[in-house]
Amino acid sequence: MVLPLVKLGSLAFRTLSKPIAARLKHNAGIHPKFRGFIIGLAQVAGTAIIYEVQRSARAEARKEEIRKQEIEARKQRIEELASEVQMMKKRISEIERQQDERRALPNSRGSTTATPMHAASAAAAAAAKAKHQQPTAAAA
Repeated sequence: MVLPLVKLGSLAFRTLSKPIAARLKHNAGIHPKFRGFIIGLAQVAGTAIIYEVQRSARAEARKEEIRKQEIEARKQRIEELASEVQMMKKRISEIERQQDERRALPNSRGSTTATPMHAASAAAAAAAKAKHQQPTAAAA
């Protein structure tokens, strides 16, 4: 209900404003004082528009500079994190190398410290070696 009334009101306003605007243009051409008044208003409005556009451009430039700084800060943070990851990878490989060296060194009982899988294969190899040595010892 309200929307048709608003549309009707805006149509009436446009219809009435066209003759008024035409009369203002005609009077501005005839009367120098009226023309000076209208030109003064137009100059003020033009100056305000120019000022607003410049202000908007400066604000946009500031926003763009802030965005560039944020992007640069993020790139720097990514580089820092990448170097930290590389340092951690080096540290992990160093720890793994130390673990491998410890596994290769014999412990106090003469066997090597190994993972359960290595221990099982080492035990199987020792059992096979002992099995082959027993018949030789029995024959002697």
